[in-house]
Amino acid sequence: MVVIGGILVMGGLGMVVGLGLAIASKVFYVYVDPKIEAVDDALPGANCGGCGLPGCSSNAEAIVAGKASPASCVAGGPEIAAEIAGILGVKVEAREPEIASSGCTYGVQDAEIKYIYDGVLDCRAAALLNGGSKVCPIGCLGLGTCVRACPFGALSIGPDHLPVVDSSLCTGCGTCVRTCPKSIINLVSKTLNIIHLNLENECLAPCQQRCPAQVDIPRYIRLTGQGRYKEALNVIKERVPMPLSIGRVCPHFCESACRRNDVDEPVNINHLKRYCADLEMKSGTRYETLLAPSSEKRVAIVGGGPAGLAAAYYLKRLGHASTIFEAMPKLGGMLRYGIPEYRLPKKTLDWEIEGITGLGVEIRLNQSFGKDFSLGSLKEDGFDAVFLGMGAWGSRSMRVDGEDLKGVLSGTQYLIQRGLEQEVKIGKRVCIIGGGNTAIDAARTSLRLGAEEVTVLYRRSRKEMPAADYEVDEAEAEGVQFHFLAAPTRLIGENGNLTSLEYLVMELGEPDESGRRRPVPMEGSEKIIEVDNVIAAIGQFPELDKDALKYEDRDIEITPWNTIKTHPDTMQTAVDWVFSGGDVVNGAATVVEALAGGRKAAAAIHRYLNGETKVLPTEGLRSDIWDEATKEELQGVAKIPRNRMPDIHVPDRVGNFKEVELGFSEDQASSEASRCLQCGIYCFNRN
Repeated sequence: MVVIGGILVMGGLGMVVGLGLAIASKVFYVYVDPKIEAVDDALPGANCGGCGLPGCSSNAEAIVAGKASPASCVAGGPEIAAEIAGILGVKVEAREPEIASSGCTYGVQDAEIKYIYDGVLDCRAAALLNGGSKVCPIGCLGLGTCVRACPFGALSIGPDHLPVVDSSLCTGCGTCVRTCPKSIINLVSKTLNIIHLNLENECLAPCQQRCPAQVDIPRYIRLTGQGRYKEALNVIKERVPMPLSIGRVCPHFCESACRRNDVDEPVNINHLKRYCADLEMKSGTRYETLLAPSSEKRVAIVGGGPAGLAAAYYLKRLGHASTIFEAMPKLGGMLRYGIPEYRLPKKTLDWEIEGITGLGVEIRLNQSFGKDFSLGSLKEDGFDAVFLGMGAWGSRSMRVDGEDLKGVLSGTQYLIQRGLEQEVKIGKRVCIIGGGNTAIDAARTSLRLGAEEVTVLYRRSRKEMPAADYEVDEAEAEGVQFHFLAAPTRLIGENGNLTSLEYLVMELGEPDESGRRRPVPMEGSEKIIEVDNVIAAIGQFPELDKDALKYEDRDIEITPWNTIKTHPDTMQTAVDWVFSGGDVVNGAATVVEALAGGRKAAAAIHRYLNGETKVLPTEGLRSDIWDEATKEELQGVAKIPRNRMPDIHVPDRVGNFKEVELGFSEDQASSEASRCLQCGIYCFNRN
């Protein structure tokens, strides 16, 4: 009985233990997702951290959860990405490689040291100690934290104490980017360069900071000096899609910020840009343009001027289909209809526009916004986003008696008629009212159309003229007369025809809102001059159809200046899928500013179409030159004469519309490129 009892007890215990183990197996069982296991097996097991996660197992989980790309393993390469995509049942499309790049250089001298902390050998720790050991708050700290963090040995510290990237070893993992506390290193590619905007913490040369289009000027000048003209042009086109045009008409704000101003004269930046662009056109073969795979998204571009063309170009490069709706018979906007051929030949403009539309941009000409289509019709046609870039085509009135007399013309309409190749008849004595580039273009055009006496009246002094100095100089050389501190008071005529103009002599008083001294009329200073034509070039504004700017229960807001109101950083209007830029937002400005607006809007639209909640960064953007700039003469920099643009002699210009500026020779381009100081940051050692 004892034996039997023992057996029963042992059997009972066995059953209890077995039951307990069965329950435990259910409670503590760990399920392994077969997809995660398969992806983990496919990964190389390097645990390098290049994906930004602790190891391959973590990356496998993130990939299956959709939080990381099948191509996130930088150590595995495209073959591993394709294998993982097969496991997940998706495909991996080819994309351009991204590699690390250090955009920081010190130019002539290193940034001076303000202190040295013994034992602090990490950039991140040094950055926490009052920003680092350099007096300059922008720039590399040089302690090599990025070098030690790189999993692939692609970084080293060079002799100038700046990181050097070995592109053959770099996988674009971004570890160095995440490690650097000063944003010295960034991942770069052509696509990233297109959508990137200048940030406050970046190493940027002053010329690039001043350029509205944010072109990497030192980089393309360096490539030009090395004879790598195709690469230089590609750098330019990352930010400016029309270098042929800009190389001829840009007021080159960049040159005012050039450090060579503290030595002799600024680098002839704009004409180096034109040289590179001219080489492509003269070759007759267009350089290949990298296009991203199609996103199947469609964007309507309203306006085929500089802003619209830039938006279409960059959206196409980013993979989105664009259709340009243009009210005029040809594309180009004010580049075609506002700038005379002696500055920008139509055949040059045509070649450049064909390079943009040839990428696959659809064109619909003679289509007026508000008349032939509206926001609602564009949405119904299946467009995913809209860019409004209609420009500023309206002309301001002089607000004087006699403006309705025959012989009084609008400067804008005068130039548009020329752009449309219509006959424009003018008399022998022509007076232009205004001081901007439109006024100068109208004056020089009048000389070429046969006027014998051309006068420009401007109510302020020459110093306050908004026109580019070199344009005024050229006009004077060709024979245009200037009357400064003069404002028209009335136009006089006989039988409805203009015969003379009365004006008052002005003197400069206190500054107005623009910062320029306000002109004040002098009592009893009236003067009368005989004229056959008066051309008013005193300002332009957008002509907007308010009904066309309505969509359902939302209206796109119009400012008191008759411009479209957008968010200053994101370019979005009150209708979230409608963006705007160029003169229709800023008022009449420069071509380079319109091109910059088109690119910025394209970057915002790209993010919007990709579903990103933050369309563009609204903080940390660089708005102007860093305010700690020094203006002392640079030590040890030799003075080198600036290369001048060759041009047609004055007697051979008047009476025709031949292009005045002839372009640099290769020797001139090489010589001018050598004058660049290759600045990388704005502060340097002052000792």
